Amino acid sequence: MPSQSQPLVPLGDEPDNAAPQRTPWRKLGSLSSMADIAEEFLRQAGFDRGPWMAVTLAGGILLWFWLEGPGQWVAALSGGVILALLAALRWKGREERTHLFWACSAVGILVALGVALIWARSELVGVQALERPVAMQVEGRVLERIEQPADDRVRLVLAIRHPDTGEAAKIRVNVPSEDDKAGLDEGAMVAMQARLMPPAPPMLPGSYNFARAAWFQGYIATGSAQGEVTIVEPAPEGGALISRWQRQLSAHVRSQMGGSAGTIAAAFASGDRGAINEADEVAMRDAGLTHLLAISGLHVSAVIAGTYFLALKLLGLWTGLALRVRLPIIAAAIAALGGIGYTLLTGAQVPTVRSCVAALLVLIALALGREPLSLRMVAVAGVVVMLLWPESVVGPSFQMSFCAVLAIVALHNSGPVRAFLKAREEIWPVWFGRRAAMLLITGLVIEIALMPIVLFHFHRAGVYGAIANLGAIPLVTFVSMPLIAAALALDIVGLGAPAWWLAGKSLDLLLGIAHFTSSQPGAVKLVPQMGYGTLALFVVGGLWLALWRGRARLLGLLPAALATVLLITTPVPDLLISGDGRHVGISGEDQRLLVLRDSRSSFARDNLTELAGFDGEPLPLAQYPGAQCSREFCVMTLARGGREWSVMMSRNRELVTERSLAAACERSDIVVSDRWLPRSCQPRWLRADRRMLEETGGLAITLSDQQITTVAAAQGDHGWWRGRAPD
Repeated sequence: MPSQSQPLVPLGDEPDNAAPQRTPWRKLGSLSSMADIAEEFLRQAGFDRGPWMAVTLAGGILLWFWLEGPGQWVAALSGGVILALLAALRWKGREERTHLFWACSAVGILVALGVALIWARSELVGVQALERPVAMQVEGRVLERIEQPADDRVRLVLAIRHPDTGEAAKIRVNVPSEDDKAGLDEGAMVAMQARLMPPAPPMLPGSYNFARAAWFQGYIATGSAQGEVTIVEPAPEGGALISRWQRQLSAHVRSQMGGSAGTIAAAFASGDRGAINEADEVAMRDAGLTHLLAISGLHVSAVIAGTYFLALKLLGLWTGLALRVRLPIIAAAIAALGGIGYTLLTGAQVPTVRSCVAALLVLIALALGREPLSLRMVAVAGVVVMLLWPESVVGPSFQMSFCAVLAIVALHNSGPVRAFLKAREEIWPVWFGRRAAMLLITGLVIEIALMPIVLFHFHRAGVYGAIANLGAIPLVTFVSMPLIAAALALDIVGLGAPAWWLAGKSLDLLLGIAHFTSSQPGAVKLVPQMGYGTLALFVVGGLWLALWRGRARLLGLLPAALATVLLITTPVPDLLISGDGRHVGISGEDQRLLVLRDSRSSFARDNLTELAGFDGEPLPLAQYPGAQCSREFCVMTLARGGREWSVMMSRNRELVTERSLAAACERSDIVVSDRWLPRSCQPRWLRADRRMLEETGGLAITLSDQQITTVAAAQGDHGWWRGRAPD
């Protein structure tokens, strides 16, 4: 009973301090409490907004690629704007919601901007491809000439009239080296008979999407010249000077340094990789050194840094100038001109432009006495590239270059690394050992950061890349590139031979590192397929680790760990069927991949082996004892998921009586054919004939859970896929 000294309070007249008493779970579940938690979390984080704004813009661009069509794109645009408006109506001017207001507003606006940016870019540059392969007389103006001596051909990009609509369009044509002639340069009007193909969509789910890349480059077809190329109108004098200088520089370097070393030197000097042979390309790739061949951050930074310090030392000899002006500003301006010139000379590709912008920001920071390496600098460079080429966000070049730079900057700005590298009194072996250890750690961090992206795009990655880069990066940065630059300078007076010899020896050593590393057991990790969800988890986890601050950044390990589990447990497809039905790969029945046709096409073979996770030559199905092959069909039984699956695959297009075909289909669970099969062919589970494959594209089938993944599922109603389905 209550004490008489405590008066009873009538029901409904409780004191004010008693009203808000609620159970903890109700308080936690209220919107106001959730907003309080989010606001406090954002306030305590103290993160730099700039990098996250760049990430959000990239997220809006990626969202457009992931969504299926205009209805969803409009919904995404509207949703972003509505989110920003609601944040303004709800929280603008409220000090207790400042961080939440800015976060929601920025996310809404930048996501909408990203969607609008890539949508507008697609509509402006995309041109509908040819509907089918054609052989036709082509007349057009040469826009670009790409020399590829390793493949014994010259590649021309031509501006023509679209054969169906009459609109301006571009095609890419390969001309054999034997048909090349003087005057076949940029600006010339040429005529030829050519066989043209529409840009190929992904052969299989997870394969390279050339149709998408061609859409944003404006190509309606690619093909090859058949017969002589006629120059209708010669190239104008003085046109395309930079392209001609690039080819002349590449040819000069190869003439001074023969063999594989000369082709690598030409790539460093001019960005021309067309002469590098396939064996060296594969060795560099499997050793994790391919990034050295692409003109990007390492090369641009080396050129700008070398120019900066050389200009600074030479200007320092001019006493009168040194006493009157700040030499770092003049040196930075000279280095900037050198970096811009090198970027233009090497083709101004996306990685090069990104690296040049970032390096120019570093020069500005040095001239102003500010911190040169910062995440904000990386964000500005990323935004510049996205504004110019938003489609590059889905490409491996953009993702790998920014991921590597982000990992380097985040690592070297962290407290433990700063403490490890701070200046101190120590003997030179200890100083050198500390820097060498840091270089190895940096290489490991970069390899870990890049591994998911590399596996997603290429399905294989060099495991020993960090160790190979430990020797390769200093070799290229401090030996090979300075020697090549010195040799080119000495060639002006005819004294470059000794420098070329030394540069050749250094590049032979680089290739030796690549071939030795790639030949080691377990040097290459193969992953058949990585889903978009798995990659997204890796990216979110990595960005959180790199961009957040404090102990909360460790939360990024959770999505990364979940993605690792998903990657490990992703099953290898039992059947891989190409979009034309001609190529079929079967895994799990032999130490090698079984293939329907012994194709001479390295493209088809590489796609099948990589997406099946096999490294080696595949085995034709007709040579496998467990398959029954006739002239027309191959039949094989697969034991999967506790049952047997009968698979029948057509080998050619020879006529078969409909009654016999229908009977064979009834005995099969799956029928695969590159032709249209009659409706009387009714297998027990799946009929993957030409009619179906024209709608779905290539297939990846896992029989244990009866899961079918199609190419079409990832394409939506984007321009490069629109109109493919038959009427």
